[in-house]
Amino acid sequence: QVQLVESGGGLVQAGGSLRLSCAASGLTFSSYAMGWFRQAPGKEREFVAAIGWSGSSTYYADSVKGRFTISRDNAKNTVYLQMNSLKPEDTAVYLCAVATSVSHSSNSYRYWGQGTQVTVSS
Repeated sequence: QVQLVESGGGLVQAGGSLRLSCAASGLTFSSYAMGWFRQAPGKEREFVAAIGWSGSSTYYADSVKGRFTISRDNAKNTVYLQMNSLKPEDTAVYLCAVATSVSHSSNSYRYWGQGTQVTVSS
């Protein structure tokens, strides 16, 4: 079965950086688009970034554009989210997900990881 395991979350001060990883198994990773979403307590799940199967197409939410970078290594079945200049409002559980094509909508994503907590202190 498909498994997605996120790692790399933690506590960081505002202005700091974190790199999240999402390791995938049980699927032909290089055939799928991947996305990162986040969900803060009491809030809706929010699109963060997505990347096409080859890595040549990337998309970002306006709130993270210029600060976050999504990338993938198809040889390692892993997608990454480099997060720089972190702000307290970036605090959330970050989840990776699999889709057949890139999308901003969570409804397009079929498989989801459990998430990793990112906390940014002011």
